[in-house]
Amino acid sequence: MDNRLTLSSYVLIGSMLFGMFFGAGNLIFPVHMGQEAGSNVFIATIGFLITGIGLPFLGVVAIGVSKSDGLFGLASRIHPFYAYGITILLYLTIGPFFALPRTGSVSYEIGLASYIAKEYQTWGLAGFTIIFFGMALIFSLKPSKILIWVGKVLNPLFLVFLAFLVIISFLRPMGTVSGAEIHGLYVTEPFFKGFVEGYNTMDALASLAFGIIVVQTLKDLGVQSPRNIAIGTVKAGIVSVLLMGLIYSCLAYIGATSVAQYQLSANGGIALAQIAHYYFGSAGSILLAIIVTLACLKTAIGLITACSETFQKLFPNSLSYRSYVFLFTIISCLFANVGLTQIISLSIPVLMFLYPLAITLIILAFLSPLFKHRQIVYGLTTVCTMFASVADAFNSIPDVIKQEAFIQNLLAFYHTYLPFFDMGMGWVIPMIIGLSTGWLIGAFQKKSVERFNKIEF
Repeated sequence: MDNRLTLSSYVLIGSMLFGMFFGAGNLIFPVHMGQEAGSNVFIATIGFLITGIGLPFLGVVAIGVSKSDGLFGLASRIHPFYAYGITILLYLTIGPFFALPRTGSVSYEIGLASYIAKEYQTWGLAGFTIIFFGMALIFSLKPSKILIWVGKVLNPLFLVFLAFLVIISFLRPMGTVSGAEIHGLYVTEPFFKGFVEGYNTMDALASLAFGIIVVQTLKDLGVQSPRNIAIGTVKAGIVSVLLMGLIYSCLAYIGATSVAQYQLSANGGIALAQIAHYYFGSAGSILLAIIVTLACLKTAIGLITACSETFQKLFPNSLSYRSYVFLFTIISCLFANVGLTQIISLSIPVLMFLYPLAITLIILAFLSPLFKHRQIVYGLTTVCTMFASVADAFNSIPDVIKQEAFIQNLLAFYHTYLPFFDMGMGWVIPMIIGLSTGWLIGAFQKKSVERFNKIEF
């Protein structure tokens, strides 16, 4: 029999989920978006919230309602080979190759870099990341304690420190939104630009990883039936969504008002440092260092745990959970020393490829009962989406590679014939075509079988 959880239990699980989601990128990207969007910040924020909180919420719920054992089980409905490929690529992206190293490099660049002389930056980053990932490793070795450490300790501390900065920013705004200059695509396409900007948080990808942690936490608390697990993921997800939406909106607004005092920054980390210094002086740097380090540490713990558990289940005869924790922590520490700017630039093409596929998988998980879980629908929708997401990835690679004749000809074709490709949304129409075609083929096959079965021999 299922245990009936209290409201405080769901709030705690939601706090844990929010804590795992809300890391460095969640702080720096909405601020930078606000600076670039200027007076169009409210429209841009709506687009950002769809990918920044809407899709992560749906991703967590999709794992809960699909009755799958995680991303691999859900993706296996397309094909086992695809399930292995997308699971490995997604977890390496949100894990040791991009998102995990970013937690260490952002913490250093925002919190400590300004206190270290230029000639010692390399050594400073190395020392900091060793300490940072060492702490994350200690917490990650005991995954059963993640609800306590992230939900009860680190996340509340983070929210308290962040609240100081947000409240003072609203009480004493640096300028007005209406007079803020608009930059780039935010002039003509603020909604779609904000939508694509939300990719950088990687949260829709992470939701397919964190969803199984929420499901397992509910089971550990005595919730066993698929129906109650699905309801539990929705309730926990709502808590996380409300917190994330509120903070994103506040940070975007603060970013938009900050251009009255500072020029457009190179990234949101610089902007946050300037904003904190504006309000609190040298103490602001300390406050910001605490905020960012707590945000990054709790996310790092969640990512290391999720990646290690998944790879141990995918390859049960390889390494133990503890061995994967050590492996991914060491790799992340090494990659963090590449630097924040390089990590962000290298991750964008991968995100442009993965995000449409993740969105498609989330949509299919919800629609699956309507088309009777037919593989043809999953397969055709994914193949058609991939047709566009590959081009999105090529369109985001560094210019040095992008100038190759073959790539230029390929992109010219997509620019000419694929609607919304210029906005980074070229995958939408192919996805709809694949979904519709697969659905029709599946329905036709069912009717053909029924007619065949009625024939008397």
